[in-house]
Amino acid sequence: MRMRERSLRQDPDLRKELALLARGCDFVLPSRFKKRLRAFQQGQHQWLTVYLCLSQAQVRTEEPVSTALSESIPKFYFPQGRPQANLNIDSLISKIEKIFSQFPNERATIEDMGQVAKACECPLYWKVPLFNSAGGDRTGFVSVHKFVAMWRKTLQTCHDDASKFVHLLAKPGCNYLEQDDFIPFLQDVVNSHAGLAFLKEAPDFHSRYITTVIQRIFYNVNRSWTGKITCSELRKSNFLQNVALLEQEEDVNQLTDFFSYEHFYVIYCKFWELDTDHDLYIDQKDLARHNDQAISHRMIERIFSGTVTRDRRVYKEGRLSYADFVWFLISEEDKKTDTSIEYWFRCMDMDGDGVLSMYELEYFYDEQCQKLEAMAIEPLSFEDCLCQMLDLVKPEVEGKITLRDIKKCKLSHIFFDTFFNIEKYLEHEQKDPFSLIREMETYGQEVSDWEKYAAEEYDILVAEEAANDQSQWYKQQEQDWMNLCLQYFNAALLSEQCGTKCSYTNSIRCILVFISTDFILLHLFFFCQCCTC
Repeated sequence: MRMRERSLRQDPDLRKELALLARGCDFVLPSRFKKRLRAFQQGQHQWLTVYLCLSQAQVRTEEPVSTALSESIPKFYFPQGRPQANLNIDSLISKIEKIFSQFPNERATIEDMGQVAKACECPLYWKVPLFNSAGGDRTGFVSVHKFVAMWRKTLQTCHDDASKFVHLLAKPGCNYLEQDDFIPFLQDVVNSHAGLAFLKEAPDFHSRYITTVIQRIFYNVNRSWTGKITCSELRKSNFLQNVALLEQEEDVNQLTDFFSYEHFYVIYCKFWELDTDHDLYIDQKDLARHNDQAISHRMIERIFSGTVTRDRRVYKEGRLSYADFVWFLISEEDKKTDTSIEYWFRCMDMDGDGVLSMYELEYFYDEQCQKLEAMAIEPLSFEDCLCQMLDLVKPEVEGKITLRDIKKCKLSHIFFDTFFNIEKYLEHEQKDPFSLIREMETYGQEVSDWEKYAAEEYDILVAEEAANDQSQWYKQQEQDWMNLCLQYFNAALLSEQCGTKCSYTNSIRCILVFISTDFILLHLFFFCQCCTC
């Protein structure tokens, strides 16, 4: 309880008299003023007495916590992981020193760090973070003394894999990871993993692949949208488990959450189709061409407004980078994940109040109606559509759809597609109603929508690439046979055994047959004609 202090200036009887005194007026009687002041002070003293009495009474009613009870409550907050009671740091250090004794001058290069990582009981691909954290990136090698000092301090302060990984990769003085902190680690994966050996001949794709993996890491792990991955977020994710699997799995395409090259290939090819000038940036017109202009222009404007992009230049310059496109494509093709739901909710929440109002829903649905009318399809009225969506989402507060409501709804993809993706909206309308029930029953058990999309698109891209290669092969063969025919044609003109008219006629016939028949038939026909000539 806090006593509310009163001021003399707030006393209604003294306001006028104080004002007159301030103006130098002699009308105010000093005796009357002193009387009022004395009464005011007595009132303040009474309030103070009551306040002290109540405070003392409240203190008496509170029972102090016993020392035994406070000691019995165990520690439950471990930001750097729960310490291991049976951890013998000296024995671990002795194993590391034994490994270093095998190297010349007890110095380890980057090629030796695989053995050191295993001696530290870490996954193989922690080798570059371990090497750089001990200063190896500056000198090109790590001495046993520097490494042991670094690793001993790490074991004393970090008690689980998440805190160790953050400590090794983070900048000095930081307890979180930013995007550029992952670059040396991922570059080592590209350089040394057997499943990515073919990338050694294409160094231009190294940065693209690394950028894609980094964006997927932050898409799945950085649930706070801060651009900074903390130990807590890393523990809740499966990223470190995937890093450990890199050592066991030779095919990176099996690691679909982060490292799949097939997924990178699909994302990059989709971006390359839109990026006509190939400067690794696209504008609103370029993005509108995605999937045959299925996404509404109003939604594209919201994406370029900067509400879901990390680069502030997107709004100022009106350009979307490849990194931001990775977030867009994954969110567009799989609207069931938490990150995707948050992505599209941010776009639709135009005033940022955390609630999708009826005005905002109508704003996006209007363009859908215009597209349907252009396709000669009669759209549902907004009132009918709204009733369907409210039945679908079942918001806790009537008439207000929150992020929590959509996450609880297992058909979030239908909700979002209704308002800004015309093609998928029509697909949902044509589906069997019972299929929606099956989707809800198998929610989270099947392969994700993104994995299905990436697998289908990769097969299509590979088929197109094979067709292009075959077409190029036929063109090359055609050119070779044309050159051969011209050689025979010239030889026939100069031949003394064959008449000029006959040679010229037969050569022309050969060229015509070359254009209209297969190469093998052409070859046989040509020699037959030459023989008869």
